[in-house]
This record gives sequence, C-alpha cells and structure tokens, in this order.
Amino acid sequence: MELEDFFALVHPAIAVIVVFPLIGIVINRAWLVRQRRLQVIDGEKSKIPPIVGSEHVAIGNWLSISVVGVAMLGMAYPIFSRFFKNDIFSKESFRAFSVVAIFIATTASFTFLFKAKVKMWSNIFAVLTSVGLIVLGAQPEVFRRNNEWFFSHYYYGIAAAILMIVSVAITQDIYKDKQNRWRNIHIILNCFALLLFVGQGMTGSRDLLSIPYTWKKSIFANVIPKQEHVQNPQHFTFLSIAR
Repeated sequence: MELEDFFALVHPAIAVIVVFPLIGIVINRAWLVRQRRLQVIDGEKSKIPPIVGSEHVAIGNWLSISVVGVAMLGMAYPIFSRFFKNDIFSKESFRAFSVVAIFIATTASFTFLFKAKVKMWSNIFAVLTSVGLIVLGAQPEVFRRNNEWFFSHYYYGIAAAILMIVSVAITQDIYKDKQNRWRNIHIILNCFALLLFVGQGMTGSRDLLSIPYTWKKSIFANVIPKQEHVQNPQHFTFLSIAR
C-alpha cells in the first residue's frame, strides 16, 4: 500500500472509528432524555439522571464536528491529490487558491457557529458553513455519482453534514421554545439524518470496493477497452473513482 492509498483510507477510517460509535452514543442519550421527559410530564420520579440532557448536547456537538470534518476530509483528498497530480496550482491558480480559501473559511465559520450566542450570527455561520461544503463538493475533482444521485455517497454525506450543522444552530431555540416545536423539528431532522448515516455505511462500503490500490489502476485502465468505458456506465463509474 502506497502513501496515496493511505490518505485515501483516512476518510473511511475516521468514519468507522469515530463517527459511527458517536452516532450510537448520541442515539442512546437522546432516548434517555426523551424517556426522562415523558416520566417527568407524567408526574413520575425518574431514575434517569438529569445530566443525560447536557451529555446529549455535548456528544451531539462532537458528532456534528466529526461528521462535518469527515465530509471535508472526504472532499479534500480527491481535490488536492488531483491538484498536485495535474499541476492545478499553476494551470488554474485562481481556482486552486480559491478552493484553499473556501476550506479555511468553511472551517472558521463552523468554529464560530459553536461560539455564537446571538441567533442571527448562528444562522449566518450555519449558512456559510453549508454553502462552503456545497461549493467544495461542486469542484470537478470530487466524484459525485450524479447519474445515481439517489444512492450517492457524496449526496448522502453532504445532506447529513448540513443536518448536523442545522442541529447545532437550533440548539438554543430548542431550550427556549416552550411549545416544543423546535424540539420536534430536531427529532424529525435527525431521524432523517440517521437514515442518511445508514445509507452512508452502505454506499461507502460499495465505493471502497470500487477503488483499487494505486499500483492496480494502470492495469485496469489497460485491460478494459476505452470504448467500453463510455458504453458501460458501471465501467465508467469505476474508472472515474480510480483516477
């Protein structure tokens, strides 16, 4: 395994080691929070400690950070590996440095989102972070599987990351809303996010099977006729990922 292969595995490795365990912990805390709230409403003395609420928020924030971070890593690898391989910093210097600036701005906006106490600024930083992810994903170096967008690892990932950003942005609203409208919105959005995470696990595993080691890429490119690549969408997809 070459260095390029190692960098390609950073994104899925972090997802498996960090993101998915955090998802399980957050779901557990969310269930406990709901059970405690229902018990209190019914006038029962709950055995669930009150700290589960703050734990849910804290671990949920770490989940949001990890999801957005993994999404950016997943886009950074194909973008910068192809930038260096195709000498984009010299051929398209404006676009190359603009992409670098967007990476920095997106990271800064997401950081400020956690610091913001005023609702307006929370919304602004949430929008800036989301737009930054979308712009980065729109770069031609990122493989999106547009012909199969309904089962695309990229589109599932971007949608899940944006939902995590929204969850962070509405945290204060959930506590201030006495009618639980924001809480219900939070539950609905994150149930959908959970489905996206399941899809991420499936599509990510599929895409990993499609990516050969670096030393195998030239072999596959020579074995499969170029004309067949265009006629057969599966072969075209495979080589698009491999390159």
